[in-house]
Amino acid sequence: MVGRRGFLGAVGASVGTAALGAGIGAAAVHADAAPSAADSSAAPTGGRFAFHGEHQQGVLTPPQAAAAFLALDVTAADRAELSELFQAVTSRARFLTAGGAPPSVGITAPPSDSGVVGPDISPDGLTVTLSVGASLFDDRYGLADRKPARLVTMPDFPNDALRRDMCDGDLLLQLRADHADTVIHAMRDITRATRGGMAVRWRTDGFISPPRPTGTPRNLMGFKDGTANPNIDDPAEMARLVWAATDGSEPAWTAGGSYHVVRLIRMLVEFWDRISLREQENMIGRSRDVGAPLTGVNETDTPDYLNDPNGDAIPTGAHIRLANPRTPATDSSRLLRRGYNYNAGTDTNGQLDMGLIFTTFNQDIKRQFAAVQQRLVDEALADYISPFGGGYYFALPGARDSNDWLGRTLMN
Repeated sequence: MVGRRGFLGAVGASVGTAALGAGIGAAAVHADAAPSAADSSAAPTGGRFAFHGEHQQGVLTPPQAAAAFLALDVTAADRAELSELFQAVTSRARFLTAGGAPPSVGITAPPSDSGVVGPDISPDGLTVTLSVGASLFDDRYGLADRKPARLVTMPDFPNDALRRDMCDGDLLLQLRADHADTVIHAMRDITRATRGGMAVRWRTDGFISPPRPTGTPRNLMGFKDGTANPNIDDPAEMARLVWAATDGSEPAWTAGGSYHVVRLIRMLVEFWDRISLREQENMIGRSRDVGAPLTGVNETDTPDYLNDPNGDAIPTGAHIRLANPRTPATDSSRLLRRGYNYNAGTDTNGQLDMGLIFTTFNQDIKRQFAAVQQRLVDEALADYISPFGGGYYFALPGARDSNDWLGRTLMN
């Protein structure tokens, strides 16, 4: 096992590759947006997303097909080692998201790369997002006065069955790519470079199904998931709903970051599969086949609550109606969702263990995610799902250039 001394050595080695990673990176632009070197949300050209920018990758970036979420407990001895840990993660992420050939270390030393994706590393749409949890701001590193104003430990909501071994963590590492082996490769690379500085608390892997037949991908209940997201190409909308407030209510260092919520939700699919399609659609508020609201025809049609006040078409307790009532009073609670399916085989009773990694980015957890959760308490769908893990985190601001690193504004 590599101890702390090995971790510090790994930091030095990985920082040394930073320039290599930065040199390979390619600018990327969203298909519907003007090119911007600072826009890390842009869609890839040649499989690459820009690493540097005001914001991290993996927030506005369109979700890739495969993902892993690792909650981590920091074991760094002091604040200086914590800074080195952030620099090591940044250095590896910068290289991996750009791609290239791993350095040769000779035939007697352990290879510098696992070889999982072959002798040359392809970016493969990889994004790396690093977030911090409330527990990082205890008395270990002298960061208590720098805690994001709205960051708390995720509470138990009604109908939750949280397993605390699958909750929280000092850090959250979100890895997403076009293929699962790229995610696994990045996970092994980063954890190898940081061993002695952090340890995995919990992990879950996810995937997104391809659109079937078109439109938004489906979750494992068979319904399209993520249809009514805010417009990521609208900077004013993102400033209002996603990015940390800049009105003085947050520490200055948080500018460019976002509150990152992850909820692990088991779907009781064997129970779900035994009820009628009409009942399923009434609980969701949308047709299963097309994804249209029950007042509409197409997936992107706006639910017509005004002309359906009694819920004759979309029941008043339907999931979409509770989650987003589409009123002026609830408009500021809308979320940017980035959900993933998970499949964990079977449980000890032989029941299928699968569901949703619900992921969302918010400007204010209480105003947005928690408010939506309160509206969903005791919804009919609660009988068919069981939230069991996850946590509240804050996605760090982006690394601005090749000399910057994730967490610098927090630590300095």
